[in-house]
Amino acid sequence: MSNRFTQYILIAMVLGIAMGTIVFNYLPDSRAEIAADVNLIAMLFLRLIKMIIAPLVFATLVGGIAHMGSGAKLGRIFAKTMGWFVSASFVSLLLGLVMVNLLQPGANFPGTLPDKAQSTGLPVSAFSIEKFLTHLIPTSIADAMAQNEILQIVVFAVFFAVALGAMPERAKPIMSLIDDLAHIMLKVTGYVMLFAPIAVWAAIMATVSKNGLGVLWKLIVFMGGFYLSLLILWGILVAVGFVVIGPRYSHLLRLIREPLMIAFSTASSEAAYPKTLEGLNRFGASSRISAFVLPLGYSFNLDGTMMYCTFASIFIAQTYHIEMSLGTQLAMLATLMITSKGVAGVPRASLVVIASTLSQFGIPEAGLLMIMGIDTFLDMGRSATNVIGNSLATSVVAKWEGELKAEHELGPDDAVPQDAVPGAVMAGH
Repeated sequence: MSNRFTQYILIAMVLGIAMGTIVFNYLPDSRAEIAADVNLIAMLFLRLIKMIIAPLVFATLVGGIAHMGSGAKLGRIFAKTMGWFVSASFVSLLLGLVMVNLLQPGANFPGTLPDKAQSTGLPVSAFSIEKFLTHLIPTSIADAMAQNEILQIVVFAVFFAVALGAMPERAKPIMSLIDDLAHIMLKVTGYVMLFAPIAVWAAIMATVSKNGLGVLWKLIVFMGGFYLSLLILWGILVAVGFVVIGPRYSHLLRLIREPLMIAFSTASSEAAYPKTLEGLNRFGASSRISAFVLPLGYSFNLDGTMMYCTFASIFIAQTYHIEMSLGTQLAMLATLMITSKGVAGVPRASLVVIASTLSQFGIPEAGLLMIMGIDTFLDMGRSATNVIGNSLATSVVAKWEGELKAEHELGPDDAVPQDAVPGAVMAGH
């Protein structure tokens, strides 16, 4: 089933590109309408994903933490997780900074630059600790779930799970209910993921129908440099995975190929969350670890997005011939390290972070207008990279905690580890 599902995704991507190209080239008067109609299918799939994310995260996270044991263990895992996230974010930001200076994609930019006074329509209010903290703590768990605020759900779930662990006798009925909810939500997830190939076809076709593949040539140097940088980042992440986890890391890469393709084709890391969780548990990572680390990673460990922030910011400065000293660029890196952690759940988060950062360093925000037209194509690579980064982080923390099953403890590739509650009932396995 897994191999067939992968084939369906690949076929859907090829069909989407082919049909989108036909619409763009031969139906110019109808391309916008067709793209909107087809994109509705992809949007419905993403809404289905959003429908299941909140209860899925809550049930698996509460169940994982409540079974974790002492509060000291939770604190230790949190410290290791955040330490990894900060280190990975720094490496990603630094790589983007180094590559954009080496490649100079904005030097001698052939296109017409937007007027500096033009507005992008993006919110550019500066980051503040107050805004971050008020976003972090939910005023209502019902509202947090309704808005799919993963970070706020995580905060409430941690408090709820610790309280359950402190009252073992009274908590038994609730724990049984939450375990049942986790299994039910994962069954629902299995049903939703059956629509993924159709959604992939729709997302790719809509994008190509509306923009055409020719739009990529207008910024081919910028896009080429960015994707080259992403490949180098992938190489670093894979190399670290083999160093820390060993040769069996190649098995994890095979297990996450489906969420990788889903994230790439839909330009959404969130769409890949259920399949990523399943892959990690099939790899042998304890459900307690994966249910805790992965949701946090979606807020604090977006490696592809991090690298894009420095790469795009310096690119815009280059196009406007704004000289930035090494010290200024490092100050920008430090600013991005902080501001990027405060926009979890914000739509088009990377563009919002870049817009607010540009204004602080005297770089025209209007420069974003050059790349907003191809942002979907860029977001595909960013989203896929985020899946690799979060999968690696989860498996590494599981290994550090001694909660990564050895290969001989696992069954065949299509088997699911028995402790992996979040993966045990996925459709097709």
